[in-house]
Amino acid sequence: MSQVAIKKKSKVWREINATLTIMARDVTLAVKSPMMMIMSLAMPVVMMGMLGGTLSQNMAGDLPFDYQQFMLVGMLVNMLFMTTTTGMTSLIDDHGTDFTQEMLVSPVSRYSIVIGKILGSSFGAILSLVGTIVVGLVMGITLSVGQLLIILALAPLMCLSAGALAMIVIGCIKNNRVANLAVMLVVMPQMFLSGAIIPITQNSGFLLVLSRLMPMTYCLDLVRATVYAGTPEYAGLVMFNPAANLAAIVGLTVVCLVVGTFFFARSEKNR
Repeated sequence: MSQVAIKKKSKVWREINATLTIMARDVTLAVKSPMMMIMSLAMPVVMMGMLGGTLSQNMAGDLPFDYQQFMLVGMLVNMLFMTTTTGMTSLIDDHGTDFTQEMLVSPVSRYSIVIGKILGSSFGAILSLVGTIVVGLVMGITLSVGQLLIILALAPLMCLSAGALAMIVIGCIKNNRVANLAVMLVVMPQMFLSGAIIPITQNSGFLLVLSRLMPMTYCLDLVRATVYAGTPEYAGLVMFNPAANLAAIVGLTVVCLVVGTFFFARSEKNR
């Protein structure tokens, strides 16, 4: 093997190791923070049990599909997005302790740093996913084992998409309180405009444009395509071809990741 090939291979492994190390650090911090883990498990009770339960009892009567299953799928994706996005605000704390500066001067790609942070934040998101499934079971809403396995397989891509979107906000804001508010302003509209709890097949005008710009719209539609595949409800609830959804998710994630990483690195450089 040539020296050039050896150097390239060494660089790739260095980037992978950096990503995994940053991810492991955030997972360790989460495990050492019981309150954070409790909140990750308690959030589904509020979102799924209270909000979803109220909507189910008051608006599901005349719908031509099982609203509870519709809501469960929406809440699973919403919890992945919400928890990953809010978890990314830990970058503000790292900024305050100069940890981000130390990472940026290390000989690794900025994208490895950002992806490592996103993967670390997704740990809490997976806990929220499990919590949502448990709350669904308590409410009598179930999905097949195959459907759950597909959702779990898609979860890392959805977390990466959510984290990449959050990076744009975090890259521009360095105040923790403001960042938390800004992140919620990004997350909450997606819950309603992506179709997580209300069908959006009749959206038009400005609301239609907004929903099409949100990564969560395509993540949710892709998951619903897997859940409703082969059922009469598929045509009425799934908006796009799964391949188109996947392409949109990848495209929006790459754009958000590039833009967000640029803002993040620039803000640290200009300190």
